[in-house]
Amino acid sequence: MIATRDQALARDAADPLAPLRAEFTLPEGLIYLDGNSLGALPRRTAARLQQTIAGEWGEGLIRSWNSAGWIDLAGSIGDRVAALIGAAPGEVSTGDSTSVNLFKALSACAALQKADAPTRTTLLSERSNFPTDLYIAESVAIAAGLKLRLVEAEDLVAHLTNDVALLMLTHVNYRSGRIHDMAELTRIAHAAGALTVWDLAHSAGAVPVDLHGANADFAVGCGYKYLNGGPGAPAFVWVHPRHTARMDREGLRQPLSGWLGHAAPFEFSPTYRPATGIERFVCGTPPILAMRALECGLEVFGEAEAFGGMPALRDKSIALTSLFIERVEASCPGLGLTLASPRAPAERGSQASFAHAEGYPVMQALIERGVVGDFRAGQEGGDGHLLRFGFTPLYTRFVDAWDAAGVLAEVLSRETWREPRFAQRAAVT
Repeated sequence: MIATRDQALARDAADPLAPLRAEFTLPEGLIYLDGNSLGALPRRTAARLQQTIAGEWGEGLIRSWNSAGWIDLAGSIGDRVAALIGAAPGEVSTGDSTSVNLFKALSACAALQKADAPTRTTLLSERSNFPTDLYIAESVAIAAGLKLRLVEAEDLVAHLTNDVALLMLTHVNYRSGRIHDMAELTRIAHAAGALTVWDLAHSAGAVPVDLHGANADFAVGCGYKYLNGGPGAPAFVWVHPRHTARMDREGLRQPLSGWLGHAAPFEFSPTYRPATGIERFVCGTPPILAMRALECGLEVFGEAEAFGGMPALRDKSIALTSLFIERVEASCPGLGLTLASPRAPAERGSQASFAHAEGYPVMQALIERGVVGDFRAGQEGGDGHLLRFGFTPLYTRFVDAWDAAGVLAEVLSRETWREPRFAQRAAVT
């Protein structure tokens, strides 16, 4: 139990993960609690990119596809991701965006179900899923002749009926941080004859994920949040080997037949012949500079293994969010905040969300005071305007959680958020 700021400092001094903070560039005097939107810059990234630009590109030129291993980055970086999500080497490919990878995964999943169960015509998802995922799902539904059905999280099991072909969910909800029980929902979906597609955008690098243990079917995720790959970092896609093996046998394809997903891309054949395994989900040429940046973010997780790896990171994440929630509720009574994240630590990801009727100006006032979280507007019939605070155990300290709660209490109690300059909404946060 941390009851004073000095105790928070002492906890940081004793934290075995504390050395990892030095791996990141963090502005002095800033408390950064938005790693669930954009991860911090690893210190090694700038030098790696300079070396890639000046050496591999500037000196190596086209030769670097072979000499610097550019051609293999989608798989080698995918193997680093695999270690964080319970997948095996050779099962994850990186490149393209999360949306593009989700389109591939949903389309392939729909094709598998069309071959097996053509009477299943529903793509089921959670109403509060990340909107882009729902937009992509709508596009796939239109193309595949499916109906998109959106329900509340608590109603998902009841709606896993014999017309459902696909269940698409984000493992950790982007608004509340609530974690779905991947293994149990996958089990129920399979029992009902449906396949599952999981978005790990708010999971990978933040909470333990075991895709094989959950017997999941497909998964995608992004590289710019907890994986610290930089703005617009390449995303990843995973497909259970039983499905890639079947696609290999039966000639089933994902719809984006790009040249690097060809079985022999340098034959330059005018007709498409898909590669085998996860390589059939590769599409276009990977963005090498962005791939190198993502590689840097993932390398830090490799170094975290010496300090306990994902189990230790998860323990610290729970401790950080628990401390923040306790401090906010103790210091902000009657100031309009309502906890929107699960109170039980095992049920929430690495974030804490609070609802407030004036969430936007409150967050802007916090940012001006050096506490960077973010704001999400309320949804009709939902949880109100949200203040989201992401905790990245690679670099967030216990004293950061303590101090951020104190600044929030000051902003609310003094009502500094009422100042006119905080009222105008910006495009981001």
